[in-house]
Amino acid sequence: MTDRQKKIFLAICITVPFILYCVYYYGIMIKNAPYKFSEMESITLKYGLGDNLVNQYNSKTGVYQYVNDQDSIVKKQVKLSKDDLLYLHRKAVDLGFWNFPEDMTVKNPTQPNAPHYYLEYTYQRKSKIINFDLNYEGNDKLRDAAKSLIEIVSQTINDAEDKQRK
Repeated sequence: MTDRQKKIFLAICITVPFILYCVYYYGIMIKNAPYKFSEMESITLKYGLGDNLVNQYNSKTGVYQYVNDQDSIVKKQVKLSKDDLLYLHRKAVDLGFWNFPEDMTVKNPTQPNAPHYYLEYTYQRKSKIINFDLNYEGNDKLRDAAKSLIEIVSQTINDAEDKQRK
């Protein structure tokens, strides 16, 4: 065997098993991922001041209830498209929603009527829920990511409502 053939043989003996192992390992991880878009059932968002979560949206039923400027409750049917749900699923993945703690509330609130949010992503095998206070004093990056995801969900719902109005 020449020196060149030995190097090629050594490279093949190292790289081929490594590549096969990566395909096997990550294939199983992707196959068994607990939060797959194909299994997504609904997104629920509730928000309000303090414990009064009067503003609500459920993507499964399409019922959107909110308080308008005249302090009256408005109920509408707003359906999110499959593209909207895919966008929200990917944003949740990007922001690490699955690693958020479930309880991101303030234990001793100095402002009892601070904005409070409830966000739930429901899948066939699992669901992920967070309760979030806007004045949460935990990790800043975590608070900003949760706030950003809630704003994205809210904006997507409002955009879908505007599309249906036209």
